[in-house]
Amino acid sequence: MLVAAIIERVHRALEEYGKECSMEEVVGLCPDLTWNQVYLAIDYLNKTGIVRVALDPNRTYTIHVYPSFSESPQAVSHQNPMQQAAS
Repeated sequence: MLVAAIIERVHRALEEYGKECSMEEVVGLCPDLTWNQVYLAIDYLNKTGIVRVALDPNRTYTIHVYPSFSESPQAVSHQNPMQQAAS
């Protein structure tokens, strides 16, 4: 599976789930992916500002999902370079 497809799969699962969830929940949302694949996708989404990762007092990583702007032209142009680089 291409890296861009893995990132898109995790991002889609996060958007469908809601505003925030734990790292373990994200892994459960994507049973077709390994833990490492989910981690790398979350890392990419965090670095690009699509999600925010926070460590809570119980030492659990929580993923906060920002609202999607997938209908806007800016979001489409943002996704194209990622998809082209991974191909």
